[in-house]
Amino acid sequence: MRDSEREEGGRWKRNVEDRRNTGRQGREKRVEHVDRRNEVEDKIRLNRYIANSGVCSRRKADELIEAGVVSVNGEVVTTLGTKVDPTKDEIRYNGERLKREKMVYVLLNKPKDYITTTDDPQERRTVMELVEKASRERIYPVGRLDRNTTGLLLLTNDGNLADKLSHPKNNITKIYHVELNKNLTQGDFNKIEFGLELEDGLIKPDSISYVQGASKREIGIQIHSGKNRIVRRIFEHLGYDVIKLDRSIYANLTKKDLPRGRWRFLEEREVIQLKHFLR
Repeated sequence: MRDSEREEGGRWKRNVEDRRNTGRQGREKRVEHVDRRNEVEDKIRLNRYIANSGVCSRRKADELIEAGVVSVNGEVVTTLGTKVDPTKDEIRYNGERLKREKMVYVLLNKPKDYITTTDDPQERRTVMELVEKASRERIYPVGRLDRNTTGLLLLTNDGNLADKLSHPKNNITKIYHVELNKNLTQGDFNKIEFGLELEDGLIKPDSISYVQGASKREIGIQIHSGKNRIVRRIFEHLGYDVIKLDRSIYANLTKKDLPRGRWRFLEEREVIQLKHFLR
């Protein structure tokens, strides 16, 4: 082999090795970048950690942080938006160390005569009595159903999800089966469909229909408003008494295979669908 060929071959070999080294360094940099990115993604907001520990909602957690009663690794934190590493950082509230609870999601088919609250000063029966064996973690109702309303009620310790489900901007769909004391006239049906002006503003359901195969006393109404007693007030405004009110659908959840007074845990796919729906 001539000297010029050896020299050319050497340059080619060096170029290949240089490219290999460059590629290796690039891969190492990419791996390092992914590791750093994962480290950042593993951190969560402090208010979310507090909510996940079962203390309160994220909104309330912000108030606790601003009040100076929360510390991270021994240092009081009052800055909203602070991020923490759930696997490494020590978070305390009023000196007591917080631990992230296992997230629990319970769906209850609420019967009549139960109050939707965690406790009642008048010692009336609450929905918590119906789910007391569901979890060791402290769960609480998402939203409210009044004492005489039956149907779907979600209870959880996931403060973040609870806040999102309760916020009006997320337009969570709720479908109710209503039974009235008399037939709903077509005129009043049309008034509800087009929207009614109540004492706290205009309310317009997403949809309304007569229940197929039943009398015109039975109505299906879909609504996303979270206003207090809104379905009852719609019909009472027009002179009707609501005899029965049952929430049959909440978000993507139904009462299928869930008898009145019973509860079940949400399946993983249902939790994923709920969270995906709220993005």
